[in-house]
Amino acid sequence: MVESASPSEAVPRPRESTGPRARLRALVEAPAFQRVVTVLIVVNALALGVDTVPALAGPFGGVAAAVDQVALALFTVELGLRLAAHGRRFPRDPWSVFDLTVVVIALLPDSGGLSVLRALRVLRVLRLISAVPSMRRVVAALLGAIPGMVSTIGLMVLILYVSAVMATELFAEAAPDHFGDLGASLFTLFQIMTGDGWSDVSREIMKSQPLAWAFFVVYILVTTFAVLNLFIAIVVSAMEEEARLDLENDRQADRQADREAEAGAGGGADSAAVLAEVRALSARVEALRAEVTGRPGTAPR
Repeated sequence: MVESASPSEAVPRPRESTGPRARLRALVEAPAFQRVVTVLIVVNALALGVDTVPALAGPFGGVAAAVDQVALALFTVELGLRLAAHGRRFPRDPWSVFDLTVVVIALLPDSGGLSVLRALRVLRVLRLISAVPSMRRVVAALLGAIPGMVSTIGLMVLILYVSAVMATELFAEAAPDHFGDLGASLFTLFQIMTGDGWSDVSREIMKSQPLAWAFFVVYILVTTFAVLNLFIAIVVSAMEEEARLDLENDRQADRQADREAEAGAGGGADSAAVLAEVRALSARVEALRAEVTGRPGTAPR
């Protein structure tokens, strides 16, 4: 009974942590595997660019096509491995769904009515976003900034509409090409908001309306220097929040690893202590048995 209770017997680990799927998951999540996929994406991007350069398409077109086919086959195998490794959890990762969509588009025939899909092959280059963690953080920050940007976009649309109506009323006769109607005014003011050729537009109108500069200066100050900077502030804030969350997740992972290591060390120490106690108890039982056996008039059982 003492031997059967020995704590030195190994406790079987869960099958999930040692099974084929766990080993496959460790393979596809290994940094070396990710680096190979990243290099493959870059090589495939260069091969896709060869077709757009006539000087290179002639001598290297065949090689580029072969590289493209090999890369597509490897991408398909890589996605198959990831799907087998993650199972039902695969669709829960948006980046995995994005990679699957890109590869499925590349597998569709690019002839006949679907010839436009040939141009979409370059979307495979976007897989660099999912392969490089820093790019993933930037895109996640941009997506996280969308709720805050909606109000800013609404404010900009409101300012643009009010300014377009005013500009049409004020400058339709002076510059009918730029402010002849509401549509032309909206386009011109959007162009001015980006800083593209606003001085040429304003000087053309100032020839007949010298005070027109006041409208354009106020409009540029409100839109370019105020509203557009709100977008930058919102995106920077979202990126800071994303970096903070990543740092917090890393700290939690480190604390969890430390707790598991401490638990493992404590479990080993407890097992050693129990084993020592069992051995001491066994030695005492043997000593008592020898003492009882050695007494006069006592027959051993």
